[in-house]
Amino acid sequence: MRVEITPDVRVTLRRSLRAAGRREIGGVLMGEQIEPGHFRVVDLSVDNETGGRAHFVRSPEAHADALDAFFRRTENEYDRFNYLGEWHSHPRFPVTPSVQDSASMIDLVHSERGIDFAVLLIVRLDWWRWIASSCTLFHRGHEPSAVEILEG
Repeated sequence: MRVEITPDVRVTLRRSLRAAGRREIGGVLMGEQIEPGHFRVVDLSVDNETGGRAHFVRSPEAHADALDAFFRRTENEYDRFNYLGEWHSHPRFPVTPSVQDSASMIDLVHSERGIDFAVLLIVRLDWWRWIASSCTLFHRGHEPSAVEILEG
């Protein structure tokens, strides 16, 4: 799987990470399917409220409005535009999923929500300028796997 991150989304991430400083933040990723196995992150939500110095848990209710607005903008074309996954920052730690991160994502794809797969993007701002990142695919019935990140 490949995930492309558009320049606009990178600007939003960079700005949000700078504002948060050493506090973890995150949200949901909204994507466009370019072709099977290739997705483009075209929007994301940002939760600046619930993160701490070493922990972030997104409240699903807090991002429902962002997803609803995204679906309206994309005219509910769910086969092309849809929820892609989650993102959060690790400003003080490596940009790899923690045990808790992985458990949360496994729970997400095995829940009753009907989500077959989701990606987890973890980011950190290095030297206040560059975005370091990792992206992991969580797919029902499969082990988590690394995702190639492309610049859009």
